[in-house]
Amino acid sequence: MRAMRAAGAAAAVLLAAVALAGCGDDGSPGAPTPAGATAPATATAPPSPATSAPGPTTPAPARTTPLPTPPPTANPSTERLLRVTRSGGFAGRTRTLLVSGDGSWTLLGEQDKDLRKGRLSPSALEDLRTALREADFAHLPRTATADPPVYDGFTYSFVHGGIEVSADQTALPAALSRVLGALPGFDAA
Repeated sequence: MRAMRAAGAAAAVLLAAVALAGCGDDGSPGAPTPAGATAPATATAPPSPATSAPGPTTPAPARTTPLPTPPPTANPSTERLLRVTRSGGFAGRTRTLLVSGDGSWTLLGEQDKDLRKGRLSPSALEDLRTALREADFAHLPRTATADPPVYDGFTYSFVHGGIEVSADQTALPAALSRVLGALPGFDAA
């Protein structure tokens, strides 16, 4: 009789080990079941008198879940802080000024030809960031046009924080005028 109980207990331990071997670190089944397939049946042993007897129990070890990895921080030299495109004027030229988060900037001409490059000083970069915050792009009108239109005037398109706003030179909101004042300019020389 004792031999049968010992064999039953050994079988229960073996079944528990097999069941745990298929579990992941968090106790869930190790591999997901493909769609349309049925999960394999899990064998459980009937409780044996040796394992069901009351006695001292030890708590199961606490399982910990790893913390999620934070997203990588943007590299300030590649982060696009602002893009301003100026078009029109007497010559009808289009120029685009790209400013990165570290203050480096590039002035592009027709067909995205580099005309000039530079870097804003730390104080000039802070002035630009302040002007951008105060402009509150989310609440600016998306388009501001002069009435009547000014022929040979400039039109500006600003992209900051995923929001684009455009304005004619004479209808430019004061907040965007301050942003323009913090930029290096659109001249090629």
